[in-house]
Amino acid sequence: MDSVSQLLLGASVSVAVMGRRVPLWQAAAVGAACGTLPDLDVFIDHGDAIRNMTLHRTESHALLWLTLASPLLAWLIAGLFRRGVRWQQWWLAIWLALITHPLLDLMTVYGTQLGLPLTDHPFAVGSIYIVDPLYTLPLLIGLAAAFWRGGAGGLRWNRAGLALSTLYLGWSMAIQGVAGWQIAQSLAQQRMPDDKVLVTPTAFNTLVWRTVIIDGDRYGEAYWSLLSPRRPLQISWHARHTALFAPLKGSWHAERVAWFSHGFYALREQAGQITIADLRMGEGENYTFTFGLGTPQAPAAHPERLPSTRPALGQSFKAIWERL
Repeated sequence: MDSVSQLLLGASVSVAVMGRRVPLWQAAAVGAACGTLPDLDVFIDHGDAIRNMTLHRTESHALLWLTLASPLLAWLIAGLFRRGVRWQQWWLAIWLALITHPLLDLMTVYGTQLGLPLTDHPFAVGSIYIVDPLYTLPLLIGLAAAFWRGGAGGLRWNRAGLALSTLYLGWSMAIQGVAGWQIAQSLAQQRMPDDKVLVTPTAFNTLVWRTVIIDGDRYGEAYWSLLSPRRPLQISWHARHTALFAPLKGSWHAERVAWFSHGFYALREQAGQITIADLRMGEGENYTFTFGLGTPQAPAAHPERLPSTRPALGQSFKAIWERL
């Protein structure tokens, strides 16, 4: 999830837990810092772009490690402010600000390894886009009102913002289920395969949903709108070029992307090398995470992430409106 949402969530959770035991700014500052802390792993360079992608949201997002770190952070915070508030009273606020970060990331399609060290599976619900104003705005308004009004009334505004944003996450999962069911029905009517289908929201909303259908050496892409739920899917098909994967068997980088994307990947020959793209993030032939693997004869030792073409913001909103 985007950094602003994580910061606001951590601050709102901390303010809700600490109440009036400490000044509002202290609770908000501590929560914001703890809500941002797990994402500092983006500054770690693991050696190449594929490692950096697939090792993001690992130990720093693991529920067990964050739980074990929370008492130490609470003790440090209590010692820093020295206002007669014991570390045990900070503990719950800090723990919740920390673990709500990976739990919110879980709702996106990227993949969060929150089960480490027990499992490295990249969990992903995929019911909310990485930036969604309808999730973030209730948190922002509730927290701003808490500072503006102060006292018990301000705390109620903050709790209301948390409740609304959480309800919106619940809505996103519910409508994802509806979209998935309708898409499955449409695929059945068109006699299309439905054993490997991804359903995830388009940018900034939960009304228009993108689906990716894997069918052997090709993948299909289509859009479903809540405002026209029974309209048959118009599927655009693209080649996956799976034959290019055969000479890459045993390549850690190629197999790592295939694993991390849960099989939603495609390969191409481009500029004299084989590329692999994660089909979950992007659309058409432009994907956020596309990597150059070199050639079977000269594999890239340190694969680089290739630039992707992003439409202008105005074009994105126009596309959402047309699909809606």
